Amino acid sequence: MKATQRDFATVAPRAVQQCRMFFFCGQDEAGASAAADKVIAQLDNPGERVELSGADVRKDPALLADEARSSSLFGETRHIYVRAAGDEAHDALSLLAESLDMGGAESCPVLVVASAATDKSRTAKLLEKRKDALVAMFYPPDLASVTREVRAMSDGAGLKLDAGLAERIARAAGLDVRLARSEVDKLALYVDASPLSPVTASAEDLDAVGAKTEEDGFMPLVNAVLSGESGRLAGELHRMRETSMNPVGLLLAFERRAAQLAQLAAKLGPRGDAASLIESETQARRVFFREKAELTQQLRLWRGPKLARLVARLVELHRTLLATNQSAELLLSQGLAEIPRQAVALKR
Repeated sequence: MKATQRDFATVAPRAVQQCRMFFFCGQDEAGASAAADKVIAQLDNPGERVELSGADVRKDPALLADEARSSSLFGETRHIYVRAAGDEAHDALSLLAESLDMGGAESCPVLVVASAATDKSRTAKLLEKRKDALVAMFYPPDLASVTREVRAMSDGAGLKLDAGLAERIARAAGLDVRLARSEVDKLALYVDASPLSPVTASAEDLDAVGAKTEEDGFMPLVNAVLSGESGRLAGELHRMRETSMNPVGLLLAFERRAAQLAQLAAKLGPRGDAASLIESETQARRVFFREKAELTQQLRLWRGPKLARLVARLVELHRTLLATNQSAELLLSQGLAEIPRQAVALKR
């Protein structure tokens, strides 16, 4: 069974009833993670959550099948959540699939969110034709789709938003539906909204509780790093510490920009003109006009193998942060400091 963000909402209820394995992939890691959460919310009784890393199941492929067939210590139901990179979970899912085909013990639901994987990956090919598996591919989001998602979230929370406020939340969240969900929940709590008692929110309400916009938050640092502006880096890293930016949220902003650059590079081709492409994308409202200069410069720097190495480095940083929460800010600062040096080298 296959789905994309366009039809996921329609496919998900049926998949929850018949699937044991769920593989969420694509360049929109935030959308894939949000979709996994939606599946868990629709399970009749999700029970205990068992978290495994991609490195865990790659090193010991039998671990996933063993955990999926095991019972909770207290006899409760359970589900397994794996955060992987690429095809790290391929062998583990292959063993689990073989076990299910042989009529082994019943498996609890297994959900894999795989950054840097696509619906053309080995894991997706392994699962896509199975009736007991769902492969869901999530492409980089655009402003319109995230705005619609924000309005759907707000409707579910009993929060009435006009199109302008919904778009503002989508922009402030950097098109990350998880951050947008946090903003919607915070706003609903502030105005005391609920599904049984809907409340219309105003711009003043959002000003009172809303997060800073991208321009005042993550994006100056993202642009300084990816544009190779090493002279600005020390000041931006200082601002990151002073304002207590969330390291994972900041890294997600880098990953979204890298995904956007990958999408643009595919349209550009090896000999295309970056400025002309960005101009046409801006006219088509697929690129925000305030980001034209930065995207043009970054697209000239990062394409082909260089962009692939950048994406791999960001994925590696993400895994490191998730594994080492206490020193996340220091590790992120060190990792980001290496990227402008590479970008400067590419300019020469």
